[in-house]
Amino acid sequence: MPRRRVEDDSSHTDRWIISYADFITILFAFFVVMYAISSVNEEKYKDISSALSGVFAGFQTDQLEGPANQEAQADSIGIGIFDGGESDDNSPTVKIVPPKPENSVILGEIADKTQLQFKKLIRDGHLKVQSNNLWVAIELGANLVFPEGGALPPISIDPLFAQVAEILKDYPNPIHVEGFTDDQYISTDEYPSNWELSAARAASIVRILELNGVEPHRMAAVGFGEYQPVRDNGTESGRRINRRAVIVVSRDRKTQRVVAAFGSQQVSEDAVSSVLVEDRAAPADMERVETEDGKVIFRRKVPRNELEVDRLTQPLTAPVETEQ
Repeated sequence: MPRRRVEDDSSHTDRWIISYADFITILFAFFVVMYAISSVNEEKYKDISSALSGVFAGFQTDQLEGPANQEAQADSIGIGIFDGGESDDNSPTVKIVPPKPENSVILGEIADKTQLQFKKLIRDGHLKVQSNNLWVAIELGANLVFPEGGALPPISIDPLFAQVAEILKDYPNPIHVEGFTDDQYISTDEYPSNWELSAARAASIVRILELNGVEPHRMAAVGFGEYQPVRDNGTESGRRINRRAVIVVSRDRKTQRVVAAFGSQQVSEDAVSSVLVEDRAAPADMERVETEDGKVIFRRKVPRNELEVDRLTQPLTAPVETEQ
């Protein structure tokens, strides 16, 4: 029986070469495109670099001499920040208006009205009012106005905010609301951390005050999370006190910015006053101190020589007490 001849089928063994060639071609094109994108136009780069240098270093160009000074001035012409450009007579003039003395009087009125309106809540420890010549702080316990882990006040608390708004809406002073939490971990879809929870609580109060007639352009919301406790978070009572919201009414916008930067319960009146002094030659030094009740505040650091002057100028005789 003759052997069956096995046919040699080698017609399809080299097809991989076509796919490989296509892959190499595409890869080559990819690298060409990447190279074209990454190439830098040196002329445009120099123009941008010179412009930025003129903006950020323009105030130093008068200290240079010779060609370097001329080149720097040429680069900064037309930027309109330090050198060059003409003033527009039609543009409005911005004036720094000093705070009105009556604004501090208004703060006293707000504090008195709040204390009179909420005597029962103050007596029960649910509300606190602290005031000075620069701001009034109305502290609300979060347990009073918010559910645990939430930022939406119940309807039953609306009359309280309506009464607060009734006091505040007739005055022009700026307002910001500070939100705080305890250090208990929270991570939900709505509040991934205590930052979001504290900010949401502050924003809720701002929104409710707006609904009750307080002008929105006067207000702002600030969230401090868990990082400004007033009590020890190691106890339940301390955590309960740390869960709070503070409505701060400031003397003016400048005071509001300073107080909001530190927190109304973390900075003293003298420290804010030092920052607000416009004719001070050097910026005020502030120190971080801890009070007897465990609170941490920032206050103006008084040099030793000033303390000596204050001590020497005190009266040598004690004040005489008189019977009422």
